[in-house]
Amino acid sequence: MTATHDFFADPELARPEVSVEQAQALVLAEYGVAADIVELGSQQERTFDVRSADARYVLKVAHPVFSDDEVTAQDAAMAHVAKRASGVAVPRTVPRLTEELVATVAGTLRARLLTFVPGFPLAEQDFLAPIVCEQLGALAGSVTAALADLDVPGLDRVLQWDVRNARRVCALLAPHLPDDKRRSALLAAVDNACDRLDDLAPDLRVQPVHADVTDDNVVCRRGADGRAVPTGVIDFGDVGLGWVVGDLAATCASVLHHDPDRPLAVVDTVRGYAARMPLTEPEVEAIWPAIVARAAVLVVSGVHQGVIDPGNDYAVSAQEREWQMLEAAMALPADVATAALRDALGRPVHAVSLDGVLPVLQGLRDVTVLDLSTTSDLLHDGAWLDPRTEQTLIEAASRPVATRYGEGRLTRTAVNSSTAPATVALAVELHLAEPASLHAPFAGQLQAVGDALVLVGADVDLWLTGVDSAAIGELTAGDVLGSAQDLTLQLCTARGHRPPAFVRPDEAAAWQVVCPDPSVLLGLDLSGVEVAAAAVLAHRGQALAGVQEHYYDAPPRIERGWRHHLIDINGRSYLDAVNNVASIGHAHPRLTRAVARQWDLLNTNSRFHYAAIADFSARLADLLPDPLDTVLLVNSGSEAVDLALRLAKTFTGRDNVLCIAEGYHGWTAASDAVSTSVADNPQALSTRPGWVHPLPAPNPYRGQHRGPDAGPRYIADALEQVQAVARPAAFLCEAFYGNAGGIPLPDGYLSAVYGAVRAAGGVCIADEVQVGYGRLGSSFWGFQQQGVVPDIVTVAKAMGNGHPLGAVIVRRDIADAFWDNGYFFSSAGGSPVSCTVGLTVLDVIEDEHLQHNASQVGAHLRKRFEELAETAPLIGAVHGLGLYLGVELVRDRQTLEPATEETAAICERLLQLGVVLQATGDRLNVLKIKPPLCLTVDSADFFVDAVAEVLQRGW
Repeated sequence: MTATHDFFADPELARPEVSVEQAQALVLAEYGVAADIVELGSQQERTFDVRSADARYVLKVAHPVFSDDEVTAQDAAMAHVAKRASGVAVPRTVPRLTEELVATVAGTLRARLLTFVPGFPLAEQDFLAPIVCEQLGALAGSVTAALADLDVPGLDRVLQWDVRNARRVCALLAPHLPDDKRRSALLAAVDNACDRLDDLAPDLRVQPVHADVTDDNVVCRRGADGRAVPTGVIDFGDVGLGWVVGDLAATCASVLHHDPDRPLAVVDTVRGYAARMPLTEPEVEAIWPAIVARAAVLVVSGVHQGVIDPGNDYAVSAQEREWQMLEAAMALPADVATAALRDALGRPVHAVSLDGVLPVLQGLRDVTVLDLSTTSDLLHDGAWLDPRTEQTLIEAASRPVATRYGEGRLTRTAVNSSTAPATVALAVELHLAEPASLHAPFAGQLQAVGDALVLVGADVDLWLTGVDSAAIGELTAGDVLGSAQDLTLQLCTARGHRPPAFVRPDEAAAWQVVCPDPSVLLGLDLSGVEVAAAAVLAHRGQALAGVQEHYYDAPPRIERGWRHHLIDINGRSYLDAVNNVASIGHAHPRLTRAVARQWDLLNTNSRFHYAAIADFSARLADLLPDPLDTVLLVNSGSEAVDLALRLAKTFTGRDNVLCIAEGYHGWTAASDAVSTSVADNPQALSTRPGWVHPLPAPNPYRGQHRGPDAGPRYIADALEQVQAVARPAAFLCEAFYGNAGGIPLPDGYLSAVYGAVRAAGGVCIADEVQVGYGRLGSSFWGFQQQGVVPDIVTVAKAMGNGHPLGAVIVRRDIADAFWDNGYFFSSAGGSPVSCTVGLTVLDVIEDEHLQHNASQVGAHLRKRFEELAETAPLIGAVHGLGLYLGVELVRDRQTLEPATEETAAICERLLQLGVVLQATGDRLNVLKIKPPLCLTVDSADFFVDAVAEVLQRGW
């Protein structure tokens, strides 16, 4: 007969008394294994790590209250999962020397030796990426599905971990919680959750479940990107009959403490689970209350265990973590979380009908709808950063004034924030010229709740602030409920929670289900809900060539920039750490006004005669040393390099061009030909035309020659290559090795190679497209770091601050020789607007001392990254100068194995933390750091702190 343990009859479940010495003797006597043994943490049993000379095991000693059948059922469950869940690693019970599975220790205690499942517990991975959460859910779903038809004695148990018993467990153990406030919050939450579960219980499936597929019991390996990959599950001690949804809840609750500010991270876990173990409609509705109930049980059980077993460090140390789980679960009303879960699972979302509601105000018309969105014309020049802006705009507008529902307010964002602020409005504001009477839109009871009034209706509540009312009590539709001049209106179907006026973008869609648009109450269309980034991305893909790629797997929809910040359509601000195109910063007001004025005057092609082209060309030529005195204007860096190569070939009458391996120079036919970076073109080395001759990459960190003495050897190699190329036309090189990650060229490199090329009759081209224009801080041009003067200089990117503008600056005799090809003309290159852009950018760099800022902030940034490298083994080296830096990530500092996959994953994680960053280099393992030159020290610190968090917590 099956003997089951009723937890409620005897809650004293302290771990059984078994010493390491007893365990060691048992393993040797019963299994013939001589081993070193260390005790592991456990809640209510004794667990030991057993290591022999040739194998590793786990010894588990069950609490004596559990029956033979219960212990045997665990062995059967492990075998069942091993057979039916392909790809899921589980322990197996090791037979004793007598072939039996269960041994006895300390007289009556049941012990079993289990095979060891290799890997590390998921609990060691501090941050869980969405893909990891989904993989965890899939693993849990596989285990549940595998156990569905297990039929052995010992499964019908009464355990505290069974969510069906949550209310009783919490009532029994909550008195041990010393904090009155926490105890009250827990009991209220578990009662609410269990009320919902009781209503659903008749339709919830019951079957054998593991009941503890949690981060503590899930075993992982490291993936190629360094993330945890769940591969197995251990600890079948809680196996028994239970709700399927209770099994899922155990897994989801364990996710919550990894990122407690984002409780909807469990959506990915549920999606993964449902892919392996499809959920019924009642189960979907039960998920969130089951999570709350599970978390509450964890809290009270952990506190109780600490009371009865104070030496149990495992239980005591987990108490605060378990409270974090419950707090995160309580943070969202079940209706909101369920809406998010339903959407993720492709289930229809239940929305309340507002048909038949009456207007709150009569005769409302000529309303000014205030635009506070990311793209608002009212928020130029960083006005959104002023906390008084909303009030200022309301006061300046002609009343009545209304705000939008569902709008991601730019005025609510926060710069340098690792968490997305609450920007999306769930309420609307109405500001009238004078007080007006308000009427109940539907029948209900009007109640006062703090500073608000709430009209509690049959299906939905109306929340109001700013209302004077003497109508507290029952109202019928159309009754006067008070008067107001400045009020907020919000609808909500989630009872028991005061809805927030603003929520984070990642939670907005779910909240909008329970807080529908109240526009209908005013007879207006106040919807400010934008087209989602994913929908716009799909639209982009319908017409735009896929090869014209975008950053990130799921990119945010960026619609505004300001200085070194980018803002998406939901009002989320990101630090732009990669945009060297916007040299003086995004949306610079001086540039905006200069361009607008010039557009208003004239924009045409450069064959016409106007002052701007003369002024800009002269200004540009003056920035370069003699004899570089002649300017040709184009639209981009690619065109500039292409033109520079044509100039060199025409002037010398030759074709052969020397360049540097692992460099990138553009996408035109000629600039692509001299681009040898396999990151930009995997076929770069095998598809070079015969006239292109790459020199070895002069990279003293990971190139052919390494270390402080590498420079002379690279120079010698380069000179040998120059001599081997017959009749070179030109040598093209980034004057500071940008594409490889901001690596300075060896001292004397350009001087030696320039000399050899010129001696062979060629000319020297400095590609300053990325590294020029003050970015290096200590010099305006990269070639100045090497003490040389090139024959041709190409520049673009920074000179246009996002406007298509490029230039070639060259000796007059080289430019004159180009007449042999006929005239040169670029329709938009050197247009009045382009030249105005170029002049204004130079003015701003000079007047705002941005080159000096690059030097100072760049030095601070580099120092911070060097300090971080002392504690972060993944950082192999910090390269660069000024605000052109590269942080190279390696798996091993000796072998320099590139951390390519890790770098990509880290960039994705940094986006979640509010930093836009990308990888560079042929191995795509270098964090490419080239922000706008206006970067501040505060933002630099935020940036490094975000990288540090990722490297410390995981990605």
